[in-house]
Amino acid sequence: MELAIDSSPRAEVSAAAHRLRSTLARLKAELELAEADGVAPPVQALIVGLREALASLTALEDAAFGLAPIQVLDDDERLAELTARSLRRLGYDAQSGRSLRSLRPREIVIFDLGLTAGLGAEEMALLKSARPIVVTGATDSAARAMAAALDAAEYLVKPVELDDLAAAVARRIGEGR
Repeated sequence: MELAIDSSPRAEVSAAAHRLRSTLARLKAELELAEADGVAPPVQALIVGLREALASLTALEDAAFGLAPIQVLDDDERLAELTARSLRRLGYDAQSGRSLRSLRPREIVIFDLGLTAGLGAEEMALLKSARPIVVTGATDSAARAMAAALDAAEYLVKPVELDDLAAAVARRIGEGR
């Protein structure tokens, strides 16, 4: 797993805007050619192009507005998905899971300490580099020491109110600026 290399928000905005403009220009050209030739446009190619354009638009919005994608990792998959869904309702790009995947630029990880036992050294290093928001039911000193070893940005004890989690995410986004 690799941590994406940080770049300036201005460069990210420019790159995402360029990708979006290029994709839309290609789609426009395909439609104009189909119209000039009097044939149906290539629907499958247009769908792929629209997906690319939407992905570029998401990257542009993320860079322009300082948004950050979020990985919600919990040993309770249902709780992870409920948390991610709640964050999506607040406008965040949140995904849930039980295992750490490669990180996107500025990605925030919300992590349940119950998953640490299954992590290898490389995953622990990746998690530490992400400075996760730890959300756990454990309140003992060993759990707090584990959170400190992960260089956790926040330590929240379950059950966590959505407002508290959203505030922790906002603070974490603020650190990245």
